Amino acid sequence: MLEAAENHGDYFESYEDLEIHQLMLMDKARQDAYRNAIVGNKSLFQNKTVLDVGTGTGILSIFCAQAGAKKVYAVEASKLATLARQVVLENGFEGTVEVFECKIEDFQLPAGVDKVDIIVSEWMGFFLLHEGMLDSVILARDKFLKTNGLMFPDTATIFVAPCSVPSRFDTFENLSGVSMRCFGRELRKQKSNRPEVINVSADHLLHEGHIMAWLDLKEVSVEDLNSFEMKEVMVIQKTGKFQGVCLWFDCTFPSGDPEHPTTEVVLSTSPNTLPTHWKQSVILLPEDACEDVEKLDPIAFNLNLSRSADHARRYNLQLTLLDAEKEEHSLPCDCVMTKCILMKAHLQKMEVDQ
Repeated sequence: MLEAAENHGDYFESYEDLEIHQLMLMDKARQDAYRNAIVGNKSLFQNKTVLDVGTGTGILSIFCAQAGAKKVYAVEASKLATLARQVVLENGFEGTVEVFECKIEDFQLPAGVDKVDIIVSEWMGFFLLHEGMLDSVILARDKFLKTNGLMFPDTATIFVAPCSVPSRFDTFENLSGVSMRCFGRELRKQKSNRPEVINVSADHLLHEGHIMAWLDLKEVSVEDLNSFEMKEVMVIQKTGKFQGVCLWFDCTFPSGDPEHPTTEVVLSTSPNTLPTHWKQSVILLPEDACEDVEKLDPIAFNLNLSRSADHARRYNLQLTLLDAEKEEHSLPCDCVMTKCILMKAHLQKMEVDQ
């Protein structure tokens, strides 16, 4: 069982560390996705009321104001709200953006305002759900969003793929001419209670990835987030060393309207895209479970992602390796196992006969 996060005290106070926000603000993929989704879709924001959940430095609220929003309610639970107000003033949007220092759970819309047209939030954590902030966004959606209102982002997808992790394994085979395998083994053992958050090279993915979970953010409930599970047989697409299982996520945003269509904006944390501060989350395999794999070899595993009973913002990940020979494969399956080769040939013959 892997613990996705330790309890570091007060969650909101941790976000008063400006270096955390510097990391996010310097994340080009993050910034471009939100700006393109908001400022690039002005027709969706013109004269609309917006709720920014967890505004932080306030930059998403500024994007909304730049896109023509009539009013933006920016809610921030930490003392960073003071800095957000300064950012609003600095950009001349004090008449449009109003910052509230409180938890969204304690927030109330001003008198005379019933619902908002749009909710924006950058709530995503490592492997999407770490930190549990989506719970607060769902609460805001159910309480404050109009029936036909928009969510930015509006969908989220978790992907899973087997991978090599040479920086955690192979590096210590020969370090400056010295074998340090025992050090690497102890280092991995020391880190074995949580996923590794690292940048995984696209070359180190052994498969393009399967979807573990897809969330419609207009419909998903807090209860839906309690647990996800996938049982998969994946056919290796590239020869390499199977040393871990990699998780990443994509988010999409609403795009234009029928009269003003625009290209869909996707924020991706895939190894195949521009690196982000989220990087990827990797579950490292025990050394005796690692193996060299060839293209078309099947690997099987069960992965469970579940909310901790003790810490609502923490998720536990449990990976169980399975015997690919005993598991049911998808049809047709391209792997090298005899039963799959025969079944594929049989299905192809049936297609020809038809």
